[in-house]
Amino acid sequence: MKTKKLDKDKVSVITLGCSKNLVDSENLITQLKANDFDVEHDQSTDANIVVVNTCGFIDLAKEESVETILHYADAKTKGQIEKLYVTGCLSERYKADLEKDIPEVDAYFGTMELPSLLGRLNADYQHDLLGERSITTPMHYAYLKISEGCNRTCSFCAIPLMRGKHISRSIEDLVKEARHLASMGVKELLLIAQELTYYGLDIYKERALPKLLDALCEVEGIEWIRLHYAYPSKFPLEIIKTMAKQSKVCNYLDMPLQHASDPVLKNMKRQITNADQIELIKNIKALNPEIRMRTTMLVGFPGESENDFEDLCAFVKFARFDRLGVFKYSHEENTSAHEMEDDVSEEVKQERANRIMEVQREISLENNEALVGKTLRVLVDRKEGEYFIARTEYDSPEVDNEVLIDAKLNYCRIGDFTTVKIDSSEEYDLYASVVK
Repeated sequence: MKTKKLDKDKVSVITLGCSKNLVDSENLITQLKANDFDVEHDQSTDANIVVVNTCGFIDLAKEESVETILHYADAKTKGQIEKLYVTGCLSERYKADLEKDIPEVDAYFGTMELPSLLGRLNADYQHDLLGERSITTPMHYAYLKISEGCNRTCSFCAIPLMRGKHISRSIEDLVKEARHLASMGVKELLLIAQELTYYGLDIYKERALPKLLDALCEVEGIEWIRLHYAYPSKFPLEIIKTMAKQSKVCNYLDMPLQHASDPVLKNMKRQITNADQIELIKNIKALNPEIRMRTTMLVGFPGESENDFEDLCAFVKFARFDRLGVFKYSHEENTSAHEMEDDVSEEVKQERANRIMEVQREISLENNEALVGKTLRVLVDRKEGEYFIARTEYDSPEVDNEVLIDAKLNYCRIGDFTTVKIDSSEEYDLYASVVK
């Protein structure tokens, strides 16, 4: 049964994948609102137009994206929605295949085709909105994408195929956007890029992240600035010196290292050795003893032997990362690793991922136990059940540890900073009470 035509189009933007995709969706929503569209993020029961912003990073993400497209294609066939558009990484990478396999979609757009997508919706791309953005996160924090694309050639990664070469945004534009976000009540900026440390090389002919951080620290209202996705090879230690100097820059660094076995690192084309990584970690911690490091490891890469994996486990035990996540290798077309045999079974990949996380669980438990009795400043994100949920400067939203504050015994305002005393701990959570 066909739905009744709405007097005014309502758009639902569905975001899949990473925080970089989320920022793209927020920019789309901003443009649509400026064109007087009624628009919501994620599920909307009464929208007549749906835009799915897809992820194409690894197999699981691609499957989720395809399933989501099929869900809304079925809804369109049943008359529950009128128009369906697809954008993002999966659409960039597999547009021809998707057009053939899911013809119910009205149009597919790539990662850099926002003006074309807006045109299809009869909306004008408004250049004067530069620096302005709606946000879909809680109002007290927002992601700030400082560059697009990547010039690295990691053999397992398909991101350059979908996002293109590295393009830095100017410091002036980023400061303008940060001021706008601060005026909306944002207190924490999470800087994201495919590769933070490359920032500025294309437009300033130097690694300019420290200069950007200095400029962002001048923005009134911003109290925390957090760094995500740094590349280890030729890592500029000036970033750590700026972190130590600028109190607004969180003592937190997300640096995906991927592996620790030299043969695997070489085949991954990571441009670094295990000895280099050990030296880098030592230097970072020497410059800033307060820093907390997050990393990501990739298990099951083609040719990864049990000895290679044991080297990885030994490295994790040595480095004692404060936060760690694991991906299982995904055999991606048109990457150089795809020419290798995907010879590690899915069962072994899962078993190795579990073993790494068991090593990390023990490290995280010991680190958290050491915080019991200490006083920390936290940012309150939300109320969930009987607890206020907060984070320290050492934790990023959704992926890291949380601080649980008993709402029956303590009152907090969401979006405010408060001081707490850590009462007890678990592997990935801290329990605290507000310091009166």
